[in-house]
Amino acid sequence: MELNTEILTAPPLDAATVVMLRDGQDGLQVLLMRRHQASQVLGGVYVFPGGKLDAQDQSPAWLQRTSQDHPTLRALLNEPELAAERAAGLFVAAMREAFEECRVLLGCGHVAQAATQALQQALAGGQTWHDAFEGQPLLLNTDALLPWCRWITPQQASVTNKRFDTRFFVTRVPDDQVAEHDNHETTETLWIRPGDALLRYWDREIELAPPQIMSLVHLHRHPHVQSVLDEARQRKPPVIQPEPFDDEGIRTICYPGDPRHSIQTPAFPGPSRLLFKNKRFEPERGLSALLD
Repeated sequence: MELNTEILTAPPLDAATVVMLRDGQDGLQVLLMRRHQASQVLGGVYVFPGGKLDAQDQSPAWLQRTSQDHPTLRALLNEPELAAERAAGLFVAAMREAFEECRVLLGCGHVAQAATQALQQALAGGQTWHDAFEGQPLLLNTDALLPWCRWITPQQASVTNKRFDTRFFVTRVPDDQVAEHDNHETTETLWIRPGDALLRYWDREIELAPPQIMSLVHLHRHPHVQSVLDEARQRKPPVIQPEPFDDEGIRTICYPGDPRHSIQTPAFPGPSRLLFKNKRFEPERGLSALLD
């Protein structure tokens, strides 16, 4: 992973990320997708499915098909300054990205299998997700998505050359849904326990970006999916604005709760800073700080 040294002045782009969860035999598992090595953003890195908010995500046609009204969705995001239509669009974007990137149709109940096949055929025929979905008698069950946190890329971005204002959602993947990569944007689908993903990262078997590292540290504290969903329902999604600085030539990213951060209340468990060493980000105390 290469360190970005450019100062980004453009405003962050709205985006949605879906942290997909399931219960395995040994406990909680999370879905990671490996981005194509040639990708301009985090090529070769393992990420959660997600992407930018599209204008069409906010069109009236979609906003009339959500299972929850727009003020409710805005309240769930805990962003009173955000237009209700834009808040609803972020939920739509999360569902769209889940299907486009790994063919998982969230919150559509018993009709999901037939609808998934129809949508896949439509996309293979060149239709957009919006056009393909419009022809299906489906409701966008936004209840299946729970806001988890909000990450805002700082101007001194460390691993990308773009800024994003990303809303992270957590969801339970239905048992009858099978995630698969598209061999275009993503080249591998990996269901894995959060702690095992962190071990593989530490052993340099996979690459992770800081938001994924810190999210996996948090999820590692949960034994099963219901535990994650219960936490999401019991609190408002925290806003995470990393504050990077260089210390003796080492790029350091600190998070809420760190002595150097402007916000002293922690947003999540685990280490409060990551240091860029040997072309990756690590906590000061090493692996133990990730798995304590």
